[in-house]
Formats: sequence, C-alpha cells, structure tokens
Amino acid sequence: MKRRKILVGNWKCHKSFDEAITLIAEIVANVPLELDRTVVLCPPFPYLAEAVRRTRESPVKIGAQNVWQEDSGAFTGEVSAPMLASLGVEYAIVGHSERRQFFLESDECLARKVARALAWNLTPIFCLGERWEDREAGQTLAVVQRQFQAVFALSAETTTSLVIAYEPVWAIGTGRNATPEQAEEVHAILRGLAMERWGSAVGEAIRILYGGSVKASNIDTLMAMPNLDGALIGGASLSAAEFLRIVHFQG
Repeated sequence: MKRRKILVGNWKCHKSFDEAITLIAEIVANVPLELDRTVVLCPPFPYLAEAVRRTRESPVKIGAQNVWQEDSGAFTGEVSAPMLASLGVEYAIVGHSERRQFFLESDECLARKVARALAWNLTPIFCLGERWEDREAGQTLAVVQRQFQAVFALSAETTTSLVIAYEPVWAIGTGRNATPEQAEEVHAILRGLAMERWGSAVGEAIRILYGGSVKASNIDTLMAMPNLDGALIGGASLSAAEFLRIVHFQG
C-alpha cells in the first residue's frame, strides 16, 4: 500500500515570535502545492493562531506540541482540543518522550489525550519509544508494545486518522540515531501489532513516523525503508534550509 509520507517539525521550546514567523515564511515559500507528502509545523502554543493564518493558502499544516486530556475545566495553563480546533490547528503531538519524562505523563493520561484529539478532528501523533537501557536489556519490543497498548481501546474506524511516531529516547537530541534497519525493525513490529488489534486494512494504512536525530544527511536512507512513513523532526526543523532538505527527501 502507498502511504502518504508526513514530515513533522517539532520546534519544542524555541524561537521568538518574529523568528517563528520568518521561519514559517521561508518554509511556506518552498513547499509547492503539488508536493506528494504532508508537511506539518508544530510551533510553541503562543504562535499557533498566527501560524495557521500564515499557512492558510499553502499546503503546510499546523500542529500543537501537546493537548490537554479534558475539553475544559479548572486546569490552569492547559490547552484543550476544542481550543486548538477552533484556531484551525489540525495535528497534535501526544506522548513525546519529553512529556513522559519531565511531566510524568502516564499511558492512561496519554490515551485520554488521544481520544480528545480525535473527538475534535485533530490528528494525534502518538509517540512511543524505548530508553537506551531498555534496548540494552532486550526490552525494546516489550516497552513499545506496552506503550502502544494505551490506544488499543480505539475502534478500527477511529484509527484511520491516528499517526504513530517511533522515537527511541536514546536517539533524541543526542546525534545518535537508530540505523534505518533498526528503525524498520521496530516499525514493522508496530505495524504487526496494529494488524493484530485492528485488522490488516488498518495495519497497512496506519502511518508510522520515525523520530530521533533526523537530519538532512540521513533522511534519504531512513525514508527508503518500507515501513517508515515519514519523520518527526526536532532540532533540524529549526533551520529552514535543513528542514526543507528533509521535506524534499529523495525517493
């Protein structure tokens, strides 16, 4: 099955407002309407409304870096799915390893976030991945399977818009990325788990991204793997030239 690739730039906690607008303009100017892949930018929350406005006439989509697990309430500082949807945001990253590590987000919490995103027609990019000590102990499969099971309560119909992002924690921001073969092995496992849970049609259709020190120098070999359907890009997405080279990967 031909799955449309997705390239997602996660800016994390970087860029001033003016820098963000400049970066958006440079990217938008170099992403043609007929591009055969989806480009998503995830700037910090304060810039989302303007980012949506600046990309409205382009193929570039805007995503949030996080989303709250309830629609509304007394949750100071949180941003909910209906708020994001009302701005025109189309994607939301859920369960990034930094959220799991620094904000102690549990599998149960993340399952609720995915459900709220889907309820408001946001495409959740659900992140999972093992630590270095997990890989060294031969626990990669056990860890990603447990994390993936957090969203197994979803129906097959609901998962049509779910995106998975495999991000080995040991490769995020370290300069040490998984080899294409290592990434492909885990992606194939995740696809197999999706098939077991939701059936072969969903398993074949679900898109699984790779994240972890993705850059211009390794994107072509990563995207050559049959089960890698795109990338979640951190540091390299902060440079227009670097990110655009990734967007226009060869193959």
